[in-house]
Amino acid sequence: MKCDCILAGVGGQGVLSIAAIIARAASAAGLVVRQSEVHGMAQRGGAVLAQLRLADAGETIASDMVPQGGADLIISMEILESLRYLSRLSPLGNLVTAAEPFINIPAYPETAELEQAVQSLPSSSLVRAVTLAKEAGHPKAVNMVMVGAASPFLPIPADVLEHTIEEVFSAKSPELAEINKKAFRLGRAQTV
Repeated sequence: MKCDCILAGVGGQGVLSIAAIIARAASAAGLVVRQSEVHGMAQRGGAVLAQLRLADAGETIASDMVPQGGADLIISMEILESLRYLSRLSPLGNLVTAAEPFINIPAYPETAELEQAVQSLPSSSLVRAVTLAKEAGHPKAVNMVMVGAASPFLPIPADVLEHTIEEVFSAKSPELAEINKKAFRLGRAQTV
C-alpha cells in the first residue's frame, strides 16, 4: 500500500501542522513516512505546499516528492490553492478542500466559479471548514477540520489520528485538545 498526499494552502493556515499531525499518526500506525515542504512567501500570505508519502512498513519510498499525476489525495486549506495542484492528482485521486477563499491577490476568481471547478471533479469534497471550526469552539481549528475531512482517504485509523491530535494539543492545553478533537470529528462527518 502507498498513499501520496499533497497538502496546500496559504501561509498561516496550518498546512505544516496538518502535515505534522498526519506524519506523526502514520508513524504511530507503523507506516513509512517521507515528507517535503515548500514554504515560499508563507509569512506574507503566499503559497505553502507539503508533500507526504506513506507506505506500509518494509516498503521503500524512493523520493519525498509526489510525481505528476501520482497524488492519491490533495488536502487544501484554500479553494484556489486546491485547483493549483490538480496536475499532481491521480485520475483516481481525491480532492478535499476548504470551501472558504483566502483572497490574497487582486484578480481572485469568483468563489462560485471555483466551487463549480471543484465539484466537476470525479472525487471531491468541498468542506465548510470555517463554520465547522467555529462549531468546534475555535476558528483556528480549521486545519483539524480538514484532517478529519481527509481522514477517510488516509491509510491511518481515525482513532490513531484523533489520539495524535490529543497528544499534540494536550501539550498546549486540555481545552485546546478537546476543541481540536471535536473539529476532527466534525470534519470527518462531512466525508464518511
